[in-house]
Amino acid sequence: MPLDEPAYSELLGWYLGDGHISRGRRGVFNLHVYNDAQYEQDNVHIAELMSRVKPHGRPHSRHVPGCLVTTVSWKHWPCLFPQHGPGRKHERPIVLADWQRKVVEAEPAAFLRGLFHSDGSRVRNWATRVVAGERKRYDYPRWQFTNVSTDILGLCCWALDLVGVGWRRSNQKTISVSTRADVARLDGLIGPKM
Repeated sequence: MPLDEPAYSELLGWYLGDGHISRGRRGVFNLHVYNDAQYEQDNVHIAELMSRVKPHGRPHSRHVPGCLVTTVSWKHWPCLFPQHGPGRKHERPIVLADWQRKVVEAEPAAFLRGLFHSDGSRVRNWATRVVAGERKRYDYPRWQFTNVSTDILGLCCWALDLVGVGWRRSNQKTISVSTRADVARLDGLIGPKM
């Protein structure tokens, strides 16, 4: 069957953020995605994505302290996620295969949704400025994506560039989307965490 590219692009973002693949029995691999248990709709959506990428798959979930792990088994997960390998993602290169880059280029909003809903947050930021001799406080929304892997941070920046959303590096492991227009654009593309 042809690959459901929007579902795959988003699932790739979830995998790079909070997913991993383990070896199961009889040559089968298990894709696991961890997500905060409070985001019930996102957890249901993760299972739906897995079913769309692996037709006839039967994802199941289990609770661990503070989160829900959604898992589905398939022998082809390492084919679809060639980034799979031993060790932590930030300790090894994470480079997309050419075919994966084409999928993300066709579906960048879905990829960003997976990244930001796994390792991102929408926060209220504030700053104070002295205006006409008076200190004023300004509150504004901001999206932040945090990851230890410089390769995954680079993929996030690349995808933000694809959709025309401005960003900046807040520190070594955080990407921020802060201007009102860019936050509104990203809100429209990825929606709230639910």
